[in-house]
Amino acid sequence: MSRERRTPTGWPAGLQGLAFLFLSAASGLATAQGIQFRSAGEGVVVRDAPSPQGRQLFALRAGTPLEVIVIQDGWVRVREPGGTLNWVEEHTLVPRRTVMVSVDRATIRREARDDAAPSFEAARNVVLDLIEPAAFGWARVRHRGGLEGYVRVNEVWGL
Repeated sequence: MSRERRTPTGWPAGLQGLAFLFLSAASGLATAQGIQFRSAGEGVVVRDAPSPQGRQLFALRAGTPLEVIVIQDGWVRVREPGGTLNWVEEHTLVPRRTVMVSVDRATIRREARDDAAPSFEAARNVVLDLIEPAAFGWARVRHRGGLEGYVRVNEVWGL
């Protein structure tokens, strides 16, 4: 009479190990494929195709945060804050991270707490430099005028 060793879940020990490895690998892939953002440099022209012959659609304001979708032969497919997908030349993007206010008025606070004193307010579409990555629902930002503080992550686009 052979006995198969069972784990508390009822899975044979070998299958439990394989399941653990599979789930670990899958979670690593999710992390490796995280969303990437870059910011527009000076004079970024948005085109409808990845080519200098692509139709020029509009120009972006320097500092505008852009979600990188794919990079292909010196061109980057990006999602801009309005949600459209278009192409920009890769060399026109800068690594500096920014966010854009996506609500009518965002209160930037001195500490990452709802009851903290306000540092300043920013209106919709104002671009702020990202100083520290988002944590616990808040991101540390700086206005071009030098004021700093914490903004709720659901009040900005670009994270």
